[in-house]
Amino acid sequence: MSYTLLYPKRYDITPLQDALENSGVISEPIQTPEELKVGDGTTVLLLDPASRADFTGDVLRRFVTVGGAVVALGTDGEEDVPEEFGSDLLAGFLPKDHGPRQALLMLRIAYREAVARTDKERALKDVDARTKEVGDLTSIGMALTTERDYKVLQELILSNARRISSSDAGSLYLVEPGDGDKKVLSFELAQTYSRPEIPLMKSTIPIDKSSIAGYVATTREPLVIDDAYFLPPDSEYTINRAIDKKYGYRTKSMLTIPMTDHKEELIGVLQLINRKRDFDTELIKPEDFDAQVIPYTRHLVELVSALAGQAAVSVENSQLYEQVERLFEGFVRASVTAIEQRDPTTSGHSARVADKTVGLAEVVDRVGDGPYRQVSFSREEIREIRYAGLLHDFGKVGVREQVLVKSKKLYPPDLALVKQRYAFIRLTAEQQQFQERVKYLEAGSEGYEDFKRALEEEHTAKMKDLDRFMQLVMESNEPTVLPEGNFDALIRYAEKYYLDLDGKQQPYLSDDDVRYLSIRKGSLDETERLEIESHVTHTYKFLLQIPWTKELSYIPTIAYGHHEKLNGGGYPRRITAKKIPIQARMMTIADIFDALTASDRPYKRAVPTERALDILSYEVKDGMLDPDLYDLFIQAKIFEREENA
Repeated sequence: MSYTLLYPKRYDITPLQDALENSGVISEPIQTPEELKVGDGTTVLLLDPASRADFTGDVLRRFVTVGGAVVALGTDGEEDVPEEFGSDLLAGFLPKDHGPRQALLMLRIAYREAVARTDKERALKDVDARTKEVGDLTSIGMALTTERDYKVLQELILSNARRISSSDAGSLYLVEPGDGDKKVLSFELAQTYSRPEIPLMKSTIPIDKSSIAGYVATTREPLVIDDAYFLPPDSEYTINRAIDKKYGYRTKSMLTIPMTDHKEELIGVLQLINRKRDFDTELIKPEDFDAQVIPYTRHLVELVSALAGQAAVSVENSQLYEQVERLFEGFVRASVTAIEQRDPTTSGHSARVADKTVGLAEVVDRVGDGPYRQVSFSREEIREIRYAGLLHDFGKVGVREQVLVKSKKLYPPDLALVKQRYAFIRLTAEQQQFQERVKYLEAGSEGYEDFKRALEEEHTAKMKDLDRFMQLVMESNEPTVLPEGNFDALIRYAEKYYLDLDGKQQPYLSDDDVRYLSIRKGSLDETERLEIESHVTHTYKFLLQIPWTKELSYIPTIAYGHHEKLNGGGYPRRITAKKIPIQARMMTIADIFDALTASDRPYKRAVPTERALDILSYEVKDGMLDPDLYDLFIQAKIFEREENA
């Protein structure tokens, strides 16, 4: 340790010079307070009375605070420490009449105090540094724990490791399955502060001792390298200099840490490169690497190891979270498939509605004016909207399949019965005609030709009436608006009878046949329509059974409102605008548009986009749909979006 004695130039140091030199003390004269500084070693100021006016209490206090010590010289008559200094500034006091021996003894005391103060200051700085490190690790740990995005998590791990170690560059390797039962290290991320243009070369390396990352993964021990270009000759690992050469970089000091979880399972490897004296300095020229890059210390190994442990657990949790998300995503898609398999004609509807609703939500999130300028959606809320869109029709599993896929007014078995009835009546009429002929001939009556002609005319008229009956049934069975007059005609045929095989009279049309064929518009009667509408309530009750996370808890409510209209004309609750959440309003627009423009279905033809938008605009004018959301739907051309795979 070096010792320095500072003294004012006007003070005569000569009597002490030899003794100071013999004790290894370097004496330096100073003239102004600006020169009063603590050097690399231990520093004491010898202050004579004439310099007190320049070296005030504040100046001395700053000097003492950073580890210096002060010995004051007294004036005539001063035998003790002057009151102006107080008790905390001076390490010693010498009366005016003092000898060299007394001065040297006092200086030794001062040096001891200066050393103690320096040690205390260093200890306080170490405590502050350790406290800051603990705080940093805690903050980093919290950030890593709460981050759900896997890629962002990786960036956080590497950037924070570089920051706390003052590293210019770094890489992150994660364990993933290889061939067979073997595992490999996947090169997931790289950061280089001084060369951000260096690309990430995605690759995998074996977990063996041939590479530095593989060596650390194999040994599970940290590896510190002071200069990667000068590895020990017996090293089992090597370094590839190709990237350095291509981009003019120089990999020098390295710290490579295994990332293991709480079960001591290897999650990955964290590699830091080129620890710098100043974190913000760029390493551009070769001399920058020589001047700035320093080795990694044992303390940094401990610090980064602690971070690596946190990172490993966070990566494991994130991977588990992703697996759960994929599992849930699979469940949702399987649910949608189950819905659409019951009605294949609506295949893709749920996914398209979800995609268009999300697209509209993203537009609303960015809009800078209008009534929704203050509405924003987080990443989780967007996901919530997407899942609500995918599952909005799940309640159709609670609707009878024959109602769900009903494309005509009569169910296929019922229409088949009417056709069989028609064929039976026709065949019976044919038989009756021939029986009448045979009976007439057997009776030997004259005028057979006239009888035959009259019989054929009557039969032809009956066949025409039967054909009109069947034509009426087929025409009325279409899910269009019932033509005028068809209802009365249906009633007339319902009042006509034929004899069945048992000789009992049966109507051409049953009461149910008439009821269904008399539906004024579409293919459903009132009971069936209510059953179809019940799918919304079924959806809501089903979604309530799922233990959603807090971020996704609004899904049932969003899906519950997708058939409600702002004027209260929707279903099932007939609520009005104030009670319909914006997410449901957006979904309503997307749902109606897709239902109109989807590929031809048995009960309707696809509507062109322009016509579908016109229909939506009519519903906006009638107060059914949100006009502002409709405008955004048009302006952003959400209707042109294709489903995201």
